[in-house]
Amino acid sequence: MIKKNVAIVGVTGYTGMELVRILSTHPGFEIAAVTSRSNAGMALQEIYPHLENTSCGLLPVTIPEPDLVARDSELVFLAVPHSKAMELASSFIELGVKVVDLSADFRISDEKVYAHWYGLKHKHTGLLKKAVYGLPEIYAQEIAKASITANPGCYPTSVILALYPALKKGLVKPQGIIVDSKSGASGAGREPRTATLFCEVTDSFKAYNLGKHRHTPEMEQELSKACGQDIVINFSPHLVPMSRGILSTCYALIDKKVSQGEITQMYEKFYRKNPWVRVMPQGRLPETRWVRGTMFCDLGIVLDERTGRLIIVSCIDNLCRGASGQAVANANLMCGFEAGMGLDQQPLMP
Repeated sequence: MIKKNVAIVGVTGYTGMELVRILSTHPGFEIAAVTSRSNAGMALQEIYPHLENTSCGLLPVTIPEPDLVARDSELVFLAVPHSKAMELASSFIELGVKVVDLSADFRISDEKVYAHWYGLKHKHTGLLKKAVYGLPEIYAQEIAKASITANPGCYPTSVILALYPALKKGLVKPQGIIVDSKSGASGAGREPRTATLFCEVTDSFKAYNLGKHRHTPEMEQELSKACGQDIVINFSPHLVPMSRGILSTCYALIDKKVSQGEITQMYEKFYRKNPWVRVMPQGRLPETRWVRGTMFCDLGIVLDERTGRLIIVSCIDNLCRGASGQAVANANLMCGFEAGMGLDQQPLMP
């Protein structure tokens, strides 16, 4: 197989680090360039000592100059903050390079909604209209034809996969949906902050950004598409003292008479061609440790007949399934590979 050259723009964050881990053994991709404005001129192993004596350790870190990166790359992963990504994406697309953007710049299709939640005007609305939302279980065919894919957020990945089938099949009411999510500290990024220091996080548990988390409109956008009407959800994120992983518990009101077994069978049928979504057998609820370092999304389904609610527990690894692994799956589709190529990692247990 002739490998396709790819580049990681913004390699020094956790998502960049995870991309290196996955791509270093990928049979179809070769890392041609890694960039970082603040660490240009260093070898990758100087930034990440754990890469000493590995195949990627001596990769030189260069400046994120699109003209230079595009000379050797067919596709780039943009692991940079929102607002910066839209400018870089536009430059790479003009140079004929495909883009998988891990920021939020192309996830929200309505530029006014984006401006409201992110506090800035989108500068490339034409490209925004061309971007495909990168959730392979739902948009695989569209991703395969895309020149730019918007990689979903970590929380939205866990929530959309949990609720999409129930809304699509009319099992639950679109109104009154509540989502309670917990994330490990790596979800806040690698940039040093007091709130994510060890002494601030360990032995503690807190909610944050209630009613105003920026992933909310992304979830509402995709869940609205599932049922064909506008949805408003209550989303409550929490920080837990672990390095990686997300557990989301979703609550929705049942809209038709149905049994627990019928719901489970419906979910199994909906995702039967998507091996990364694992529907737990009745009586078992997922745990974050079962998906650590993988592309799996584990779903536990409970029908609470007393309250008339469907409760779905969803677990993913925020850095793999919720970011870099999903980005590689999208890149696979965009380059004509099977979505799962290079992504068959086993869970890291214990």
